[in-house]
Amino acid sequence: MSSSVIPKTVNPDLQKERDGASFSSEEFAAWWAGSDEDLKFTRGIRDYLQKDVNLDEMLQIQNMSHEDINEFSVRTSIDAAKKLRRLQEERNPGGEEYWPNLYDSKVMWGLTPAGNPFGVMYVMLVKALQAQCTPEQYEEFGKRMEKFEICGTYAQTELGHGTYLRGLETRADFDPKTDEFVLNTPKISSYKFWPGGLGHSSNYCLIMAQLYINNVSKGPHMFFVQVRDEETHEPLPGVHIGDIGKKMGFIGVNNGFLGLKNVRIPRTRMLMRHAKVNADGSYVSSPANVLTYFAMVRTRCVIARNNALMLAGAATIATRYSAVRRQSPINPKEREPQIMDHVTQQFKLFPEIATSLAHRLASDYLWKLYDATIDDIANGKYERLPELHSLSCALKVTCSSDSAAGVERLRLACGGHGYLTSSNMSNLYVAATAACTYEGENTVLLLQIGRFLMKSWRSALSGAPLAPTVSYLAEVQKNPQFGTWTGTWENMVKAMKYAAANKTQSAFKSLSNRLSRGESEGTAANQTGIEFTQAAELHGRAFIFSSFTTEVTGPNSKNRSAAFNRVLENLLELYLVKETLNQLSNLLRFINLTDTDLAKLQDRLETVLSKLRPDAVAIVDGFDFSDLQLNSTLGSFDGNAYERIFDAALKNPMNQKPVPKSFHQHLKPFMKSNI
Repeated sequence: MSSSVIPKTVNPDLQKERDGASFSSEEFAAWWAGSDEDLKFTRGIRDYLQKDVNLDEMLQIQNMSHEDINEFSVRTSIDAAKKLRRLQEERNPGGEEYWPNLYDSKVMWGLTPAGNPFGVMYVMLVKALQAQCTPEQYEEFGKRMEKFEICGTYAQTELGHGTYLRGLETRADFDPKTDEFVLNTPKISSYKFWPGGLGHSSNYCLIMAQLYINNVSKGPHMFFVQVRDEETHEPLPGVHIGDIGKKMGFIGVNNGFLGLKNVRIPRTRMLMRHAKVNADGSYVSSPANVLTYFAMVRTRCVIARNNALMLAGAATIATRYSAVRRQSPINPKEREPQIMDHVTQQFKLFPEIATSLAHRLASDYLWKLYDATIDDIANGKYERLPELHSLSCALKVTCSSDSAAGVERLRLACGGHGYLTSSNMSNLYVAATAACTYEGENTVLLLQIGRFLMKSWRSALSGAPLAPTVSYLAEVQKNPQFGTWTGTWENMVKAMKYAAANKTQSAFKSLSNRLSRGESEGTAANQTGIEFTQAAELHGRAFIFSSFTTEVTGPNSKNRSAAFNRVLENLLELYLVKETLNQLSNLLRFINLTDTDLAKLQDRLETVLSKLRPDAVAIVDGFDFSDLQLNSTLGSFDGNAYERIFDAALKNPMNQKPVPKSFHQHLKPFMKSNI
């Protein structure tokens, strides 16, 4: 059978949902994109990039070998780069708004379904070079990377060390006789391991290594190192490089390993905008150590937003499928209903839709803080850095962990068909859960936030000024009524802040008690680690409560229609109520919630689910994913899920011949034998 098995019309159940919505999904899409102009721009670029892409080929990548997948990923990534470069030349020669600025944006989603081996190059490497190079260095090699004249990756993680950067074992020893650094990975655990694109898709690396001058460590610094010949792509002398093998996800990103043996680079290949090594071997330290790791801070901002979008994508797939799947009559003798009519199904779907909104809005604030901090750094001001580091960690943790759990919940909401790779739920899940580990393992980041909260609590006790995102710690200390429960949205925000502040205070007391008993700071912090992580998680959730409520109820609401505002208010209500119920063990410890209060929350939960039911499909339509971006047989815009599932099965390579070789080689001889 050919692709004609898929109808050209929209599934009537899905069309009925769109026709019955109470608001305009186009208004939602414009708000989600940033404005009408932003939506028009994004759709135009997306259509340009996707117009000649073979969706069938994208659905078959799971049937390829590891090597073929990597070749496919390079081809599709370069095809997309060519299109963006051509678009730039057509519309604004010499500009950057299309190429390379859009190469790491959402419009690329779907064009490289196995992953982009050059993604790290633009998400991290180019940004790190822009932030850490001197103007002369950027002119020499940074611009070449930005223009894709050379290709590279950011190589920090090692086989033996990840998040703990001070433990990295790669060495860069300064040789004053030759004015060079000599780089080595002294043992197997020192090998760089995991960087995306490192395997066979990079000829340069930005390597994080321990700087040594006269055998004295100066800590981790960045070094720009050539690892392959620009013409032949052969590894250079002293370079041992390759692909690390198959992974759960990111199957075409070509993650690699790198070993170095006496690899020499000029002294000027250490990035020296902040820290410097002079020709005589003298060392000038950075004005703020965190600047060395600033590329990771930016990447955590990227993760927070991207994981919110992954969750939105999974919610789109599961919601559309739930509108066309009919199963299990609610009342005997009635027709099988759309499974979205079951309240338990609504409870699987709608909270994840609300969570994706909450996370996206929180990440918007995070990016504003990032941009303000960048401006400050350019003017020699570093006061915002601790707050940005803490908030980026908090949202990276919450967005990644919630999206991983949420995508899996949505996969389960699709029943058995959600288990098909053609549903794309598995790919979304492994992408979401990977973010719980890379760019800072989540527990380690929570511990870092915990330490920031301890310092902030101590500052609040002394009356010292606090960063805006932790100012509630002082408010709670001054106002005991902060924890009174009334159940309004504003009150629920305060309640979460109150729980976070009291959890912080509890951790602070535990830490102080251990220190007073004579425990070292390290031991005391380690033993208080569980409380650190609990306080840190609540801190992150309190921020999301606040940012979501501000967007929905604040002055921006005046720019939206009343119908759209009602939908956003319902989503806010659902998020606040479901997350309050999820956090009851923490809230009840510090806030007096009665049985009546809890019963009201349950009633509010069920009420808002029913209010959202007629608008669910229109809401996920407003996320504005194309079919190529979703890459799912279950979640296409036309809702023809069964036909697309069957069509994908027919195109499975195993079904292209009626009898497999194994029948004649193994199965038939065994059945014919006398054993």
